[in-house]
Amino acid sequence: MNAHWHWLIGVMAYALGSIPFGLLIVKARGGGDIRESGSGNIGAANVTRNAGFTAGVLTLALDAAKGWLAVWLASHWTGGDIRWMMAAAILVVAGHVFPIWLGFKGGKGVATSLGAFLVICPQAVGAGIALWLLVAGFWGYSSLGSILMAAAMPLFVYLLYEPRHAPPSIVTGGVVAISLLVLAKHRANLERLVAGTEDRLRPPRR
Repeated sequence: MNAHWHWLIGVMAYALGSIPFGLLIVKARGGGDIRESGSGNIGAANVTRNAGFTAGVLTLALDAAKGWLAVWLASHWTGGDIRWMMAAAILVVAGHVFPIWLGFKGGKGVATSLGAFLVICPQAVGAGIALWLLVAGFWGYSSLGSILMAAAMPLFVYLLYEPRHAPPSIVTGGVVAISLLVLAKHRANLERLVAGTEDRLRPPRR
């Protein structure tokens, strides 16, 4: 892509991010508006609780795929320019969290950010998923796993981006920005966790 048209990367990333797959999948399966069920979120966790495992897994996969595709296209079009890749990562997550089609009220960005980070630092994504599985598996809270994973992702990227070398500042800053956005979207979950009213995936291990 000609450098004069690189600004289209941002438009593309936001547009991809704003596709509300959870909402579309539930409606296609005859389940109505997922925003009127459970937590009202369009993400995989709420879809799973209210529309079933298959719908939840499909939502998770497609939300992650749009994050991956946005960053992969940015890399392909710019010859691997990490600045544009990080811009695409930030904007695809922003599109998911603030989709224009839904009045800027979207999901929490967990799956989409993981998909975006998969292009930038797959090792960090692996570490993040392992942490989520450990937390969600032991305590039974998907949201707690997501919160801790988002909080730890900047450290994972810093340590694993390129062993023995710190990542470029644009990567560190971009990952921190995305993690803060994801954490901000989990504020209500954190409050419910403190109050003991948060929904579980399953009973905790004894």
